[in-house]
Amino acid sequence: MDAVKIFKALGNETRLNILLWLKDPKKNFDPQIHLSVMDDFKGGVCVGSIRKTAGLSQSTISGFLSILEEAQLIESRNIGQYTYYRRNEKTLKEISKWIKIELEE
Repeated sequence: MDAVKIFKALGNETRLNILLWLKDPKKNFDPQIHLSVMDDFKGGVCVGSIRKTAGLSQSTISGFLSILEEAQLIESRNIGQYTYYRRNEKTLKEISKWIKIELEE
C-alpha cells in the first residue's frame, strides 16, 4: 500500500466521488445489464455508467479510473467487450487502519 499514491488519487473531487459512488452501485448507477449473475464481479460498474453519473467524457473518466486503479483503490475486470470497476475493499481497509494508527494521537 502506497499512502502517498492513495492520497494523491483522492485529491481530485471526481475521483473521490467515483470511489464514494462505487460504495453503493445500485443506488448510484443504472443496472449493469451486461454483467450477468454468473460473472463473479459483484458490485462492478462499467465505464459508461460511471461516465454518465459523472457527466464527463469517457476519456477523462478512463484516466481517472486508471489513477484509482494504480493506487489500488479500485479493481477492474474485462467481461466481454466491457470493463467493469469496483472498490478494492482490502486496500480501503488497509488505508483506514493506517490512518488510525499513524495519524491518531
